[in-house]
Amino acid sequence: MANISTLDAGASPLHYYGFELRRYREAAGLTQRQLGEIINYTGSLIGQIETARKVPTLEFSQRVDAALGTGGALTRLVELVLRSQLPNWFQQVAELEARAVEICSFQEHLVLGLLQTEAYARAVLGALDQDKLDDRTAARLSRQRVFKKEEPPVFWAILSEGALFQEIGGPKVMREQLAHLLTFEHDPLVNVQILPFSAGAHAGMQGPFDIYRFAADPAIVYTEGYGSGHPTANPDTVKDCSLRYDHLQAAALSIKRSAELIRGVMEDRYGEQVA
Repeated sequence: MANISTLDAGASPLHYYGFELRRYREAAGLTQRQLGEIINYTGSLIGQIETARKVPTLEFSQRVDAALGTGGALTRLVELVLRSQLPNWFQQVAELEARAVEICSFQEHLVLGLLQTEAYARAVLGALDQDKLDDRTAARLSRQRVFKKEEPPVFWAILSEGALFQEIGGPKVMREQLAHLLTFEHDPLVNVQILPFSAGAHAGMQGPFDIYRFAADPAIVYTEGYGSGHPTANPDTVKDCSLRYDHLQAAALSIKRSAELIRGVMEDRYGEQVA
């Protein structure tokens, strides 16, 4: 357990955040309790974050920045902190997402992480492991900040129809998740298509994959194994997966018809009536 008097700011992004939070608070002449009263958090929580025992959230960081006049320093730092909480093998993916100008993703049985709601993400991440679930969920959701950038990437997402029926977290969670997918229906930068069961055999049967394209660097294909990630810029692999993705898009429903299917499943299977 870290101690506030011996906290090593260079040990990790989380330690550095705690060090900076303490430094800004003490410079303002505030105790942990006093700062907590100002930003509506407990002094105990502030102490846990300062000693690297608790991962800060974006909202917490924004409130502290506003209260202490840091110029947004902690809000900028928290993205690095949250990224560091991802599994080591997945941290490179978050970096690819942050740099890409276009992302093409195909997923079979789950809604993609960049499109997950908090409740859905918690259900997925907590299926077999409840340890630090709050922190791991926050880290996953933090990746979605790529859509808030000044120049966000164009995101193409193809989901198997099975992902709509795989009931993760219960009907209420699924209603919320499918409703969230529908919020992108008219967003030109986030495009959701459903690969219907009727497509039969398709170009993605070897498994999910992502293609990341950049302004100046070669494209990268990313696939996953159990507990490991496999990014590659091999031109032949990129060419093959790009062709596969083209065929998946051709077999998938249009964006409009995909939204109609999502809406229908939400109403019929999960009991939500949408006007």
